[in-house]
Amino acid sequence: MSETQVSGEDFDFIRRQVRDFVRTKVVPRETEIMRADRIPDDLRTAAADMGLFGYAIPAEWNGLGLDLVQDVELAMELGYTTLSLRSMFGTNNGIAGQVLVGFGTDEQKKQWLARMAAGEVVASFALTEPGAGSNPAGLRTRAVRDGDDWVIDGHKQFITNAPVAGLFVVFARTAEPRPKNPGIAVFLVPAGTPGLTVGPKDAKMGQEGAWTADVTLDGVRVPADALVGGDEAAGYRAAMTSLARGRVHIAALAVGTAQRALDESVAYAATTTQGGTRIGDFQLVQAMLADQQAGVLAGRAMVREAARAYVSGEDRRIAPSAAKLFCTEMAGKVADLAVQVHGGAGYMRDIPVERIYRDVRLLRLYEGTSEIQRLIIGGGLVRQAVAGP
Repeated sequence: MSETQVSGEDFDFIRRQVRDFVRTKVVPRETEIMRADRIPDDLRTAAADMGLFGYAIPAEWNGLGLDLVQDVELAMELGYTTLSLRSMFGTNNGIAGQVLVGFGTDEQKKQWLARMAAGEVVASFALTEPGAGSNPAGLRTRAVRDGDDWVIDGHKQFITNAPVAGLFVVFARTAEPRPKNPGIAVFLVPAGTPGLTVGPKDAKMGQEGAWTADVTLDGVRVPADALVGGDEAAGYRAAMTSLARGRVHIAALAVGTAQRALDESVAYAATTTQGGTRIGDFQLVQAMLADQQAGVLAGRAMVREAARAYVSGEDRRIAPSAAKLFCTEMAGKVADLAVQVHGGAGYMRDIPVERIYRDVRLLRLYEGTSEIQRLIIGGGLVRQAVAGP
């Protein structure tokens, strides 16, 4: 799957615009978003007008056409504020949109991608089930051929943007798994299709404003042209490719969030006193800031290298998992240190680092848990060694 790159000058303009939007329009309203558990309509409209619903969708479909090297730079800007902002348009650009970009037929792309890029349609990536998450091989949702149609039955959970989705990219088993053929296909199921039901919005630990819900498919009938790529075998490849790309994006998002936690910690340490002494003058506080800074710098460099290797085709498996593993774990440590630097204030609900502490916990779980990343990395290294040069 090749990617074209927006010119450096154009991208610099886009990044500056996004940074200004995040820091001047969204950051001041984080508490409002957290309390209401929703992104205000004016911010959604502004994001759509800026092209954020389609920043990684090719320009031919009215997207901004950013490649992954540019995507991660944007993700680090978006990570600086509540992660629910990015989640609002993340599935369009990420795991759902990239399935269509990389594997959709011309007609499927024509039908959906321009509308997704404009924010008219939100797409949900319906993969996770009670028995299958980080490893799609455990899928139980089934699709059975019935004449010219497919009939889909199954249950999905934790599906991002499901309550507002106009399109569900549904993974289903069409055959029993065999060597080199997991028997998984991908289907495009529009919202409102008879038999498709979205459950109530989930109540989560953090990331208020990012909505997830269960999705039930009970005898959902779709035509043959709903099969992504017109090919059953494309399904598993679509999942693996989209997840690998998404893992680099999530790693970059984690770096942006860690940078915000660090900035909040430094500002607090520089202005707060204890016993008449600025806490930033205490060596143990300085040590915590140093650990935060080292993690952020390492994560940023790692994300940029993983994105470069992905775009060049040099490494689209091990590096994405390594970046996702390191950066999300790092963000958790940086957020924990941020609360520690703030002391009791860091435990208060309206303090940014308290929200960040809860928000980043999910980063180690979705788009492949840290444990799955370790298996991908370790197993991949052994297979490379066995295969030889």
